[in-house]
Amino acid sequence: MVAHRLAKVFRIFFSVILLCPGWHAPAGAATDSGSSAKAILPAPVQISPHVYAWIGPYGGANRDNRGFRMNMAFVVGETSVAVLDTGYTEPMAREMLKYISAITPLPVKYAINTNSQPHRHFGNEVFRRRGASIIAQEKEARRMAAQGENFAMGIAGSQQLDPGSIPIPSRPDILIAGDASYDLGGLKIHVKSAGASHTPASLVVHIPADNVVYAGDILFSGRLLAILPDGDIRSWIAAFDDLKSFGDVLFVPGHGKPGKLKDFEFPTREYLVLLHTHMEKMVKEGVDLQTAIKRLDQARFSTLENYPELSGRNASQAYLESEKNSF
Repeated sequence: MVAHRLAKVFRIFFSVILLCPGWHAPAGAATDSGSSAKAILPAPVQISPHVYAWIGPYGGANRDNRGFRMNMAFVVGETSVAVLDTGYTEPMAREMLKYISAITPLPVKYAINTNSQPHRHFGNEVFRRRGASIIAQEKEARRMAAQGENFAMGIAGSQQLDPGSIPIPSRPDILIAGDASYDLGGLKIHVKSAGASHTPASLVVHIPADNVVYAGDILFSGRLLAILPDGDIRSWIAAFDDLKSFGDVLFVPGHGKPGKLKDFEFPTREYLVLLHTHMEKMVKEGVDLQTAIKRLDQARFSTLENYPELSGRNASQAYLESEKNSF
């Protein structure tokens, strides 16, 4: 009981500090002894009684941002903590741990990879060494294994590091095919398999006590989403619609500010529907790839960050997906 009271005191104290505009990270809380003195991460923001999140900037991974361009979070229970995505590199994950330790003395029991993108799981080993069980959807774990070397090379390239300098995480400890629940001590979190979307089998994490859903890369705002060869646009639209079942909750997206589901209609659902309906029509009519891309009008989404870099690639991938589904 004493430990529980101390944990509550820590959370209340540090949540007040984190929400103060003049707050600065504790000495050493945001630096890594094996890297430059510049912090990778800002302080996490408390978005509900038990949930803290890092809200990333837009753009691609580069040496300046050191790979921080996405959202991550952690949930604090009475006896333990669950981390939602583990970061792009081990130094980033170590910073996450330092911030978590400054907020609560409780151990990280679980680290949940919501998908297989490198910025969601390349910090796994840092949390595993601290005793956390790594959780992933089984299809995503297969993609992690198959693409591990390519992911590591991509990280090294973006950070201007020597090839082979990025360690590839080991297989996750717990593989789930459907839904699962985990107890953090007086607080349960529910992990839901949402199906294919940005990647083959995304997970979302529901924290009922706080009315919060961490939706990961099913939701984007502020920047243009990316269509990947291993994802599925039609299934992604269905995954978005399934989020309505959670009701009036606060959603934490993979990229962008937390908000209600309606805040993600334009940058996520409407964009996906445009790509899907246009390319399905083009393929059905026998229109070739380049002509189909030229006929696609994405201009109303041009205000989103990353539009010049991703719009053409998204159109091409959407066509190829529709063509594949036509057979």
